[in-house]
Amino acid sequence: MTEDSQRNFRSVYYEKVGFRGVEEKKSLEILLKDDRLDIEKLCTFSQRFPLPSMYRALVWKVLLGILPPHHESHAKVMTYRREQYSDVLHALNVIRFVSDATPQVEVYLRMYQLESGKLPRSSSYPLEPEDEAFLAIAKAMEEMVEDTVDCYWIIRCFVNQLNTKYQDSLPQLPKAFEQYLNLEDSRLLTHLKMCSAVSRLPYEIWFKRCFAGCLPESSLQRVWDKVVSGSCKILVFVAVEILLTFKIKVMALNSAEKITKFLENIPQDSSDAIVSKAIDLWHKHCGTPVHSS
Repeated sequence: MTEDSQRNFRSVYYEKVGFRGVEEKKSLEILLKDDRLDIEKLCTFSQRFPLPSMYRALVWKVLLGILPPHHESHAKVMTYRREQYSDVLHALNVIRFVSDATPQVEVYLRMYQLESGKLPRSSSYPLEPEDEAFLAIAKAMEEMVEDTVDCYWIIRCFVNQLNTKYQDSLPQLPKAFEQYLNLEDSRLLTHLKMCSAVSRLPYEIWFKRCFAGCLPESSLQRVWDKVVSGSCKILVFVAVEILLTFKIKVMALNSAEKITKFLENIPQDSSDAIVSKAIDLWHKHCGTPVHSS
């Protein structure tokens, strides 16, 4: 048996017994051994495969620019990141904006507001919609990333990516959702239009919060792999797949209010299958990224 055919045999065997990610994990480990990490190849890997949980935080930190591509700089840069975290947290304690009793996600929000020049004059001021979105993303991220400093930096850079890189794309996602739902199931879209539900779907949760609070974190992190590595369009296909999965339920509802209420609180037990099918749909319509040599 040639080396290639042995590899292919192993891959098929692993997939059959539930170890589909074994070969992918080895490929990622090879990429992570480079003295200078290849950002483009890491992006392509993240677009094609789910990241192994043991490497997710590291890859996200590199792709979000928290860590530089050069391995030898990682420890020094993280020391600076920790010092900056401590300085900002100390400043918030001094001005009594946070205390030991403040929930961690709110601490992250106040740190982000201080660093971006958006800290309100009083902590009692009502939260803006963008603050609510930040808190939802922070709550989800807190379940994915153990280290508080890592968690803050990843939240901060993830939200910055939404507000800068994806600033023009995010408002277009509802229209793209309508377009792809029409391609996949025009009857379902017609039903939504007849109920005047299209404009009232939970786009805020889907696209501004990237499904934080809608999908459990174990499923959500596979979607965020794609967002971090350069595609916010994956969010469209998760939304489409949610509609396709719950088609019978949605078709039985006859008002925009009932449809929206259901979609804001979908059953959690189908989420892994929804994400897997959404990624397949995304690849079907947008192609599968390949490494450029």
